[in-house]
Amino acid sequence: MKKTLIATVLVSSLTTASAFATDNSWEKEASDAWIDGKAEATLLFNGELNNFDINTDVKNGVVVLTGEVEHSVDKKLAEELVLGIDGVKDVDNELTIVDMSDERKKERDHDSDTDFTDAKIATVIKSRYLFDTDVDGTDIDVDVENRVVTLEGHVGSEAERDLAVQIAKNANDVKDVEDNLRISKKS
Repeated sequence: MKKTLIATVLVSSLTTASAFATDNSWEKEASDAWIDGKAEATLLFNGELNNFDINTDVKNGVVVLTGEVEHSVDKKLAEELVLGIDGVKDVDNELTIVDMSDERKKERDHDSDTDFTDAKIATVIKSRYLFDTDVDGTDIDVDVENRVVTLEGHVGSEAERDLAVQIAKNANDVKDVEDNLRISKKS
């Protein structure tokens, strides 16, 4: 009886362990998320592309590019840049080539400059929160639109709120800060 019980437990343990070993979907999702972030950053920092018109989506290491570019060269460049990222198995390039009027180009370039500035502001503020020991940056959402920063989330005290708002106000290019932070005691 004792040997049967031990054998049953052993078989059950091995079956469970093999099930967990084969069910690593969270690892695939984490890898896809890493690839997606890397693809976004790669396109963002390439000066030849207007990356705000290019969207990325990743599934099982395959990156799908959607959006609009002006030239076939831009379409191919985006694909080649993404193909060079570790972990990328393939690229499904669904980018559309559009001919833009001069007015639309100016509007897009202005929007891109604004989007880039907003993204830069958000990144700077989030980084400062994460490196500041007096602000719990993981509980603060930072949204930026047209250089206006909106802070939402929870802080532990009025002093932490004031510091978070001041850090946001001190970031370069910030026009205004909207404080929607709530004070809540942390356990």
